[in-house]
Amino acid sequence: MTDARFEDGRDGPVNLGALDGDDLLVLSALTQDAVFPATEMKWDRKTGRFALLLNRFRWEEGARRAASPERVQSLLSFDLVSQVATNGIDRKDPGTVLSLLSISFEPTEAPAGHVLLTLAGDGAIRLTVEALEATLKDVTKPYVAPSGKAPDHPA
Repeated sequence: MTDARFEDGRDGPVNLGALDGDDLLVLSALTQDAVFPATEMKWDRKTGRFALLLNRFRWEEGARRAASPERVQSLLSFDLVSQVATNGIDRKDPGTVLSLLSISFEPTEAPAGHVLLTLAGDGAIRLTVEALEATLKDVTKPYVAPSGKAPDHPA
């Protein structure tokens, strides 16, 4: 038996959930370098849902991404959110575009904890959750990345 590879998957929209830290690492990898305007960040306090409408880079495309890099709009949502805190984000400027670098989970009293969304430029979003329940779902067809390039992280 071998591990699954991106190359073995079918070319279709992502629709994944995360219920623990290991699951969340997969969502983090798929959303690395996603960009979104600050206005596409919503928290419904009544239902406890926090959501971001992202333009995520399609990392799952593997080697094909170099020839024709693509992005897709995706909805990243978290349920059971009791508190949202931000740092380094100017939410008053509707033109602010944020770039997501990683997502991590820091447990407190199981199953509760904090979800940390780390942004480029020292920004961060911290969600206090009763338990980890996250979903990532592509909501549009892929489109050619406007820059025509894959994100680059030189060492």
